[in-house]
Amino acid sequence: MPRTDLTIRTPDGDAPATLHTPDGDGPWPGVILYADGGGVRPAMHDMAAHLAVLGYAVLLPDVYYRHGDWAPFDFATAFSDPEERARLMEMVGGMTSEMVAVDAEAYVTALLARPEVSGTAVGTTGYCMGGALSLRTAGTQPERVAAAASFHGGSLATEAQDSPHRLADRIRATVYVAAAENDEYFPPEQYERLDQAFSAAGLTYTLETYPAAHGFSVPDNPTHDDEAEQRHWDALQRLYGAALVG
Repeated sequence: MPRTDLTIRTPDGDAPATLHTPDGDGPWPGVILYADGGGVRPAMHDMAAHLAVLGYAVLLPDVYYRHGDWAPFDFATAFSDPEERARLMEMVGGMTSEMVAVDAEAYVTALLARPEVSGTAVGTTGYCMGGALSLRTAGTQPERVAAAASFHGGSLATEAQDSPHRLADRIRATVYVAAAENDEYFPPEQYERLDQAFSAAGLTYTLETYPAAHGFSVPDNPTHDDEAEQRHWDALQRLYGAALVG
């Protein structure tokens, strides 16, 4: 599938990104794909390309661009190697809500300005850490995000004052959230809190749990599950087909 390297100017510096598009002539609806804590790597490029095959122009930004030319993580050892785990968690923890909001505006603006992209609003999807980024983008760019998804997202509804669920009353997108079973990063109390926030805000949303482990949809994750991954692609097709295409 066609892939274009981009540089997106943000107030905090230049963010590398890639745009993955279908074969043929566009334009197509735009989608931002937020990687999990492991950041951009071949598995995430493959996922962006898969989503492009489904008919979307997919922006995959490097959300860790503030770290410069950082060394990619190997998910086979990222959590078992103490030093790599510490490095990964430091990078994940360094993503503040203010940074995410600043970046979201830059990413949405850049994507909508591309000639390959149609319409005036985009979709978002995110994995693990990226799930929170996806929802936060919908909450901080409400008029320009029409569909937002999170798969095995973590810390979506904590007690923190800047928790993503507190943006529910600002979201205008149709939302799809798929949790994992027995997920320490999204325990039952957070599930209920998110459900209550979305319901109180009057959102059109789906919140469900897949019978799989955290990380189920990402191919290079040790907990990857083939059936759950396909279920997630089917869910995205329905979500975007209704909110971006229909």
